[in-house]
Amino acid sequence: MTSQTLSLSIDQPLSLLLKSEALVSNSSLCDIRVAPGVAADVGHIDSAGEVNDYAVDKLDEALQGVEVIVIPAGVPRKPDTNASIVRDLAAAIAQNAPKAHILVISNPVRFTVPIVARILEKAGTYDPTRLFGITTLDVVRASRFLSGIAGTDPAQTPVTVVGGHSGVTIVPLLSQSSAGAAVEQGSEAWKALVHRIQYGCDEAVQAKDGVGSATLSMTYAAAKFTNLLLRALKGEAGIVTPTFVKSPLFAAQGIEFFSIASNGVAKIHDLGNITTQEQELDNAALPELKKNIEKGFAFVQ
Repeated sequence: MTSQTLSLSIDQPLSLLLKSEALVSNSSLCDIRVAPGVAADVGHIDSAGEVNDYAVDKLDEALQGVEVIVIPAGVPRKPDTNASIVRDLAAAIAQNAPKAHILVISNPVRFTVPIVARILEKAGTYDPTRLFGITTLDVVRASRFLSGIAGTDPAQTPVTVVGGHSGVTIVPLLSQSSAGAAVEQGSEAWKALVHRIQYGCDEAVQAKDGVGSATLSMTYAAAKFTNLLLRALKGEAGIVTPTFVKSPLFAAQGIEFFSIASNGVAKIHDLGNITTQEQELDNAALPELKKNIEKGFAFVQ
């Protein structure tokens, strides 16, 4: 049985998906305004999990006893605002739920996850195997876009995506997918596919005429990652998925966090065999990623 705390500032559909998640026994919804209404609404769904709502001034109470905390709180494309929100949530978590698994959605993840890590470090409660930046949207986009070219089922077209979670820091390892041969490495089609994976959010923003962003696909991706984590916590073996975590892979270059395939952070996998073109993508990602991580650390200072 597992408990889950959710701030609703980004997307109410996530509370809906997690309410229907069989592995969630109790959901604590906390938000500035809408938690009572959303809790009453999703509470009518015929799944077993219970739902409780909390005002922001009851955050400490909401965090009591939780095992998994999902943080999507914030404002689209407002990194400093989101940084302040995440910083304050991390401080509350350190005090009230120091053993919880923390799943950060609030963007930019490459900036907010280091903030959470530093706050927990200062409080003496940091466990790097329990802190995750959700980058699953990059993974599901890569699978969807590649399958459209290869003519395969997206669900059967896994693509490992590493690096960060925006623009050039997103590195799809298409060569490691069974369908990757459908796109020749270095070709114009390959470059276009990589660009679409890296900047997929722009597609949604433009299609919505600037009013909103990729909220629905992000909700799906967040629920998918949460399900994988819950299954791993239940003892299911063999669950490996990319996520933004503390990693030793590029520590020598001063890069403390990296989105990489991990087994519930029981094991961090290396990049494996990658092509020359993919190595060039990784080389381009690292300086930007380092800058973003350092910005997160500096924010806490």
